[in-house]
Amino acid sequence: MYIALFGPPGAGKGTQAGAISEAYGIPHISTGDLFRENIKNQTKLGQLAQSYMNEGELVPDEVTIDMLKDRLSHDDCLNGYLLDGVPRTVIQANLLAHPEDGVTIDVVLNLAIPDEKLIERLSGRVEGQSGAIYHKVFNPAPAWDLPYKPQRDDDTPEAAANRVKVYNEQTAPLIEYYEERGLLKTVNADQSIEEVQAEIKKTLDEHFGID
Repeated sequence: MYIALFGPPGAGKGTQAGAISEAYGIPHISTGDLFRENIKNQTKLGQLAQSYMNEGELVPDEVTIDMLKDRLSHDDCLNGYLLDGVPRTVIQANLLAHPEDGVTIDVVLNLAIPDEKLIERLSGRVEGQSGAIYHKVFNPAPAWDLPYKPQRDDDTPEAAANRVKVYNEQTAPLIEYYEERGLLKTVNADQSIEEVQAEIKKTLDEHFGID
């Protein structure tokens, strides 16, 4: 099972990635973890990535993909993996489009949700007195953790709208890319966590022929 997971901020991608990884026994591989691991261990690729970051530059796609290919060569990836945060661009998708390089993507799961719902989710996040994160509408703080602390700068409606806009601009070409190749499966993320999990499981089981 070689899966790539797409989802805008606020769609619940982290929660669903963990559930998929556990349900199917495949490692969850995110670009954030790749960068942290390589930089922490001072690998050649980690040092190269750090050199770009130190200059305030974006890490080239080729470096990111080389990190990914190295990670996918580990034994725990033999029976599948879940990619999270990669590919992020069509250039990266093209770099991953060669199975002979040790990279396979069988299906791309796209967690879809209306922009206005995303903005509502993102801009409603607040922090309780304990430091725990809540949502004013979907996950209110218990009485003992009130009052709320001020919102972070990136939790305002304006910042949330910009995050959604940037995601859509970056991801729309990828959605089209994988749709044209017959690999895209869209899941309605505007449901409860349990309902989204059930739809993902049904989609994957049907795709891979699991009874």
